[in-house]
Amino acid sequence: MKETKQQFEHVIALCRDLFVKKLHDYGAAWRIMRPSSVTDQIFIKANRIRSIETKGVALVDEGVRSEFIAIVNYGIIGLIQLEKGYAETDDLSVDEVMALYDRYAQSALELMLAKNHDYDEAWRSMRITSYTDLILMKIYRTKQIELLSGATLVSEGVDANYMDMINYSVFGLIKLEFGE
Repeated sequence: MKETKQQFEHVIALCRDLFVKKLHDYGAAWRIMRPSSVTDQIFIKANRIRSIETKGVALVDEGVRSEFIAIVNYGIIGLIQLEKGYAETDDLSVDEVMALYDRYAQSALELMLAKNHDYDEAWRSMRITSYTDLILMKIYRTKQIELLSGATLVSEGVDANYMDMINYSVFGLIKLEFGE
């Protein structure tokens, strides 16, 4: 379990590093995105992963790894947007954005550790392609919850689905970084 926590933190640090660089280059331009648009952006990334997995080749010079990183970062963006609401402008400072990023990354880690305890690291026996399918399923669930304006009868909300998408992406990245 200690190794999993360290691997998770390593992978999140990679995601955070890219997030910081893009925040420098673009600012928080994503603040204008409604949560449903964030969900669609995650869909594009997950669908591309599945396409690459199915076809066995990527014609654009970015592979599965970069798309899993994007899902982690867009998942955190989605959580921020759910909390703050979307804005008409880039209205958060770098320090505010990074404090939110770190808080949600920590929440994802804590959720993963709790589930990992209960499921006894079953994710390590899964294939990366299964993470992709689970992320896509979570996206379709999220889209349905968004269509229902969040009024579910028994299901978790959009935020829980974003957290699961983040964690499945982290699992994929751990396997890509450290092997099976």
